[in-house]
Amino acid sequence: MHMPVGRSQGVTGSRRPASILAVLLILVGCQTSPDPADAVSIEHEVAPQPLHVGVSTIDLKLTDAAGDPITGARIHLEGLMTHPGMRPVFNEAREAGPGRYQSSLEFKMAGDWIVLLQITLPNGQKLERQFDVKGVLPG
Repeated sequence: MHMPVGRSQGVTGSRRPASILAVLLILVGCQTSPDPADAVSIEHEVAPQPLHVGVSTIDLKLTDAAGDPITGARIHLEGLMTHPGMRPVFNEAREAGPGRYQSSLEFKMAGDWIVLLQITLPNGQKLERQFDVKGVLPG
């Protein structure tokens, strides 16, 4: 390759520190702060075991990042079959103690289910979580 007289390959090198600084500023500006919803831990237990078609109890435990119970939350449950064609079932959980919530769902058919949780925390923040309920047996 022939370089014209008076041009130098090192000219663009003088802009490199400014370019690096600009890229670093963009990267720092694009970082997201941690989502407070990720700090909420939700444990669940479904009883009686083994699960059969019919009404089951669902116990939920909500804690914050420090492990302290979350009181005053509102929790809406929706149970869905893993295959199409079955109507979902719904219920609300009630607070049964500090950070402990209880509800029931009627599993109307044998098979695998998904339980969706729509949670509104006391500060108004909304979360959605889900868990699987596998192997509901015929009644």
